[in-house]
Amino acid sequence: MPAELKYKKIRIRVFAPATVANVGSGFDIFGFALNTPGDELLLQVTTRPGVKISRITGEDGQLPRAAEKNTAGGSIMAMLQDLGADFGVQMELYKKMPIGSGLGSSAASAVASVFALNSILKKPFGREELLTFAIEGEKIASGASVHLDNIAACLYGGFVLVRSRKPPDIISIPTPQDLYCTVIHPRIEIKTSMSRQMLRNQIPLETAITQWGNVGGMITALFKKDYNLLSRSLKDVVAEPVRSILIPHFQELNDLAIRNGALGCSIAGSGPSVFALSAGKSTAKKIGLALQKFLSGQQIENDLYISAINQAGPKIIKLEKK
Repeated sequence: MPAELKYKKIRIRVFAPATVANVGSGFDIFGFALNTPGDELLLQVTTRPGVKISRITGEDGQLPRAAEKNTAGGSIMAMLQDLGADFGVQMELYKKMPIGSGLGSSAASAVASVFALNSILKKPFGREELLTFAIEGEKIASGASVHLDNIAACLYGGFVLVRSRKPPDIISIPTPQDLYCTVIHPRIEIKTSMSRQMLRNQIPLETAITQWGNVGGMITALFKKDYNLLSRSLKDVVAEPVRSILIPHFQELNDLAIRNGALGCSIAGSGPSVFALSAGKSTAKKIGLALQKFLSGQQIENDLYISAINQAGPKIIKLEKK
């Protein structure tokens, strides 16, 4: 155990944010972090080597506590192995977002654990190294083919571009301060694996050209703070037309968001959550209330989240040393 940790009882509680991935035209390459919802994780260093998950709330009964089968546990195991650690950790995971919502639940857990231990150890690892550990945890949920848009946005905060997966090349894109996101989550579950299977392996060249134009338009709009261009570019002609079939009343939600002032509306990750971007908090709230009222009228239980773009990523809630 590192000298500064010996004979001390150190506990840290951290928050890791939910994320919106794909973000319209940026399939597997765009993502941004939210202020709410997110996961909390309590981590304590122990003299006994190994990783123990003693408690999971929120989704208890659905998530395994065995570290090697849990994204938070898998990430921290990779980090401890790299450290050659002669100590261990005990964790409690407080899930505060629904699993299978399209908001990066597994990514948040993976990021929370390595961020927590790195903070206790006085940050020996940079974000790029933490990302590699978190990827090992995310593989437990996603399989060998991990897509980095959720996990990178959660760890880095803000709006990110995944230029490359192998090797990971993450680029932060600036966003206007008054850019807000409205997320409506219909309480149904869509498996990411099922959603990906629906996608075509080949698309027409004309469709690809349209998508590339929208990708370039979104990045340019964010740099220039050009909401008109952002609105024109926030369109997905590849994944959304196929995946939206799985989301009840998707087109009605999309049209309703636009009528209430949204710059654009699309699917968060693989769904079923739907997100809308807008200029200003008041517009974001107006959109959210309209979407929630509509789904409730359709007898579909739902959750509503309204957030600015979270620029910080994960954060320490409390650190105790005894």
